[in-house]
Amino acid sequence: MEPNYDHTYSVASNPVYYENQNLHVLFAGKSQTLPLHQAGPKIYDYYLLHYVEGGSGIFRTEHRTYELGVGDCFLIHPGQLVSYVSDRDHPWQYRWAAFTGKESDELVLQAGFTPEQPVLSIAEGSVIPTSLGGMLEAFYANKESAHLTSLGYLYLIIGEAAERLSIYSRLPGAGSQVKRTVKQMIHFMSSQYAHPISIEQMCDSLGYNRAYLSRVFKQETGLSPVTYLLKLRIEKSRQLLRERPELSVEQVAASVGLTDALYFSRQFKRFCSQSPTSYRIKVTRQSDKSVH
Repeated sequence: MEPNYDHTYSVASNPVYYENQNLHVLFAGKSQTLPLHQAGPKIYDYYLLHYVEGGSGIFRTEHRTYELGVGDCFLIHPGQLVSYVSDRDHPWQYRWAAFTGKESDELVLQAGFTPEQPVLSIAEGSVIPTSLGGMLEAFYANKESAHLTSLGYLYLIIGEAAERLSIYSRLPGAGSQVKRTVKQMIHFMSSQYAHPISIEQMCDSLGYNRAYLSRVFKQETGLSPVTYLLKLRIEKSRQLLRERPELSVEQVAASVGLTDALYFSRQFKRFCSQSPTSYRIKVTRQSDKSVH
């Protein structure tokens, strides 16, 4: 005896109308499909992401065919001829969301989705199912704020996809992974230098051993992370000493993440061969001469 599947279908549109916005979620929905339910072959003019909650089915693109089941996502790219069909015995149950906008192409690229790689298998504890459900609930509430809420959920989805798909892209070569890790370290220091961060905190944040990070960082930049961070702080302090004459040396030091003004002054002299006060006087005089 064949199992009986009750067909269900729910969809809700974004209450905010799309007018050339940079990024916009158009609608979200969920469905328990009937056996052999098929969509396409057809093309869409927006991105359409599906997450399979139950059952299985087949997704066909211009490039290949995928057999997908619980925990799989597939992203339909605009302008691509696709079709997807539910399994005869275990038709899939899925959630979906459609999005568009001028920044959508770049966002999808950052996530690692391409027409040749449109499929993602999620891990346990994924935010994707709850995010798609949150979009649908927000649209059902029919409030203007649903537009922003849906974007928040979309970024959570894209963030997880980027993390999962980057694992696959990193596997072939270790060299590219080292360069990527060093870029992450530089970005971390460039955005956090104003806070009293430590190299240990950065290593914990990136999830790597300190000895390993220090070694690869020095290989790529010629400097240890400690020296790089200190040089970065001194460079930022020089800028403040030049451009913000109303700040005291102590305030400049604190603004670049060094709470000990005496330590700051010693390190400044080490890198610049003069004290912060002397440097400020010198650049002020040079500025006055250039004006006259």
